[in-house]
Amino acid sequence: AVIAHSGKSLDGGLPALRKALENNGISDPLWHEVSKSHLAPKQVRRALEQGADLIFVWGGDGMVQRCVDVVAGTAATMAILPAGTANLFASNLGIPKHIDAAVEVGLNGARRKLDVGRLNGEMFAVMAGVGFDARVIRDATPGMKHALGRSAYVWAGAKNLSSKPFDAKVVVDGEEWYEGPASLVLFGNVGNAFAGVKAFADAQPDDGLLEFGVGSAHNALQWGRTLARSATGGIQKSRFVHLTKGRKAEVRLSRKVLYELDGGDREKRKTFRVAVQPSAVTVCVP
Repeated sequence: AVIAHSGKSLDGGLPALRKALENNGISDPLWHEVSKSHLAPKQVRRALEQGADLIFVWGGDGMVQRCVDVVAGTAATMAILPAGTANLFASNLGIPKHIDAAVEVGLNGARRKLDVGRLNGEMFAVMAGVGFDARVIRDATPGMKHALGRSAYVWAGAKNLSSKPFDAKVVVDGEEWYEGPASLVLFGNVGNAFAGVKAFADAQPDDGLLEFGVGSAHNALQWGRTLARSATGGIQKSRFVHLTKGRKAEVRLSRKVLYELDGGDREKRKTFRVAVQPSAVTVCVP
């Protein structure tokens, strides 16, 4: 089956995808297009009910997240066609951003069982975050991403460098880990975030653990120092960054704050519960 976000583009678009599948002997796949990623879960369920055991997902990280939310825990396998802006899930797994190569991975690549995270009832495959990154994702609008590409995230990030911090208490695997001011709380399944930032240096999406991070930088100078550390691979040495690993965490904030899952912004919340779902979804990889 193909579950495609019709507003996303890669190479020659969806006609080129049909041609690539035909060239590999697949002339009549189950085909479901949606105009928004939040409409994808219904179509994924339809495809599973129709017997699909390999589901190609055309879109960005938000589309992948919506599909993972349904496919995880089933016997179906996901193949990623990275047609979004950031495509962090695909890039972390080494999936090429070309239709023919990505189709080849989907049909003939290895199958890898990966963990996912579950945050407040929704699954994520890449990262989920509270505070700074959620505001960046909110402000990098679809129109801006269409015009500027990845630079939209850089612009949105600069806009939010001086946002007011909040107080956070983070409990990891039943033990209090962090309490204090924060501008960002991040939950990661993979290592690389947007704009080339390596948020978690040794993250593995199949180790049965999630990465937890708190950022306490709250002005341009502090963020500049933090990003400079990231660029040299030493973000863990920044005094504005706190990192650990675990299977679950509870976060309580001093006020309601925006959050996001895999590039999709959500409503403000004050409390968050996150846990790893080990080996929850099978994905095609090179």
